Amino acid sequence: MNAKRMLLADVVILGIYAIAANPSITGVPFHEWLGLGITVLFFVHLAQRALWCTDAARSTVQTGPSWSRTGNLLLNIAILLALAMTAVSGVLVSGTVLPLTGHFATGYFFWDPVHAVAAKVLLALLVVHLAVHWRWIARVARGKE
Repeated sequence: MNAKRMLLADVVILGIYAIAANPSITGVPFHEWLGLGITVLFFVHLAQRALWCTDAARSTVQTGPSWSRTGNLLLNIAILLALAMTAVSGVLVSGTVLPLTGHFATGYFFWDPVHAVAAKVLLALLVVHLAVHWRWIARVARGKE
């Protein structure tokens, strides 16, 4: 996939995430479904960059860590972990999605704060991710890559 299409896909994913991250705007049931959808889209985003991730991991092991590549890789891993915790805790406090499967999770008073903290950590990491990649975003938007 070329850089312009990747950036367009990223902008769409970020826009959907911004909507999903605000249950006061969407309502909780739509927030839950949109949250599941955005989790799938994040994995699409990751799959688009799987080659870079494997190259970064390989070069870190073979030639030693480069702050840029290793830092980016660690940031991506942290985002993935925050996303996983947000998604899992979100499903466990779900009042719409989980009951449709005929299940109910106990521990709401544990998982609800975990979901809130994980979602805030995810948002902060995404802001850092955008800042780290800002030059690439600008180059692609100007058509220079």
